Amino acid sequence: MRMTWTRLLLVFLVGFGAYHYVTQREIEHGPGVLVAEEPYQGSAGSAAEQFVGGFQLTPLATFSIRARVLATTDYYFGREADLSPLDLALGWGRMSDENVLKNISITQGGRFYYWRVNAFPIPREEIQTHSANMHMIPADAATRKALQSIRVGHVVHLQGYLVEAKAADGWRWTSSLTREDTGNGACELVLVQSVEVL
Repeated sequence: MRMTWTRLLLVFLVGFGAYHYVTQREIEHGPGVLVAEEPYQGSAGSAAEQFVGGFQLTPLATFSIRARVLATTDYYFGREADLSPLDLALGWGRMSDENVLKNISITQGGRFYYWRVNAFPIPREEIQTHSANMHMIPADAATRKALQSIRVGHVVHLQGYLVEAKAADGWRWTSSLTREDTGNGACELVLVQSVEVL
C-alpha cells in the first residue's frame, strides 16, 4: 500500500511540475523588435468615475499599450492588492527585442520593477523610457482572469484608463501620466477594460 501511495504521489508531482512548466514558461520569439509603437495616452474627456471593490476611480487619461511582458507578479495582501492584484513590467521598442533583453536582468518586488546590466546593450535612458512597471486594475472578473493568464514573453494589447484611486478614509493612489519618469510614483495605475494576447 505504501508503495502505491508513493507512486501516486510521484506521478502527481511530476504531472504538476510538467503542467506548471507548460503554463508558466517564458514565451520566446527570437531576435527583433516585437512592438515598434509607443503607448497611446489621450484625454479622459468626460469619462465617468467608477467604483471597483469599494474604491473610487477617477479617469485621468485614456490609455492603450501594445508591449512585451518582461515580468509579472501577483499580490495578495494589503489595500493595494485588493484593488490591483498584479503588476506587469512591460517593454516596447528595443525593450521588446530578445537581442537586447538577454543582456538585462529583470525582477519585480514591492510594486516596483528592477533591471540590472553588466554592460548596456542600449542607452540607459532608452531602457527607462521604453519599459515600465504597471499596476493592473481589472474592470471585471473576465478581465482579471485574462490578466492572470499572461506569461513573461507574451505580447499584449491593453486598453483602459490611467486613474487615481481613492478610499473613504482618504487613502489615495495616483497613476503616473508620463513614460519619462523613474522611481517612486513612476508606475502607471491602469484600469484595464480590454486584454488581448497577440
